[in-house]
Amino acid sequence: MKSMSKLIKKELTLTAAPLTYIFLAFGLITMIPGYPILVGGFFICLGIFYTFQFAREYNDVLYTALLPVRKRDVVKVRYLFVVCIQLAGTVICGLLTLLRMTALRDVQVYQTNPLMNANLVFLAWLLVIMMLFNVIFMGGFYKTAYYYGKPFVLFCVAAFVVVGLGETLHHIPGLTWLNDAGGAGVGRQAVILLAAAVVYAAGTLLSMKRSQERFEKLDL
Repeated sequence: MKSMSKLIKKELTLTAAPLTYIFLAFGLITMIPGYPILVGGFFICLGIFYTFQFAREYNDVLYTALLPVRKRDVVKVRYLFVVCIQLAGTVICGLLTLLRMTALRDVQVYQTNPLMNANLVFLAWLLVIMMLFNVIFMGGFYKTAYYYGKPFVLFCVAAFVVVGLGETLHHIPGLTWLNDAGGAGVGRQAVILLAAAVVYAAGTLLSMKRSQERFEKLDL
């Protein structure tokens, strides 16, 4: 337990690229009307990607693996770091979404917004994008613990498919409640958000387990 706490501290301070924390500010995209706000989730994940890039250049994986810790913990602590950043970004987006759904709900620029509104479904899609990062990018990265180009490209494709779906579905007749910024549709939106949270947790956990198995077989 003590070694894990030290590893987490190392990830948050020594390993993390400064851009990872700076890119959390992209959560503010949530407040922009007439803009595909789900892109903010992509940029938060892009910030995390810079940590992987930064860590590889400094051979951080090998350095950490040489410490008196289990190889499985090397992977686990990186996943914990990523989840911490993602949850921080989700909290930022969540607080701003709450603001838009309450105090700013009747503001004209938001009422006439043709794109996705900041609501509970938006937060659900956000968790899906972050889950895809954990499954596609991180799962792909730990096949070699070195190459990250292809996994990141695949994640980008998947993330923008989700952005496209999020911006399309609420225009379909019968699904307009997906874009409701408050009112009758909130109950159904809450169910979707809960389901997305379960998918995020399950997908991340399964990806971590698979990555641990792959990393233990690698000859660094």
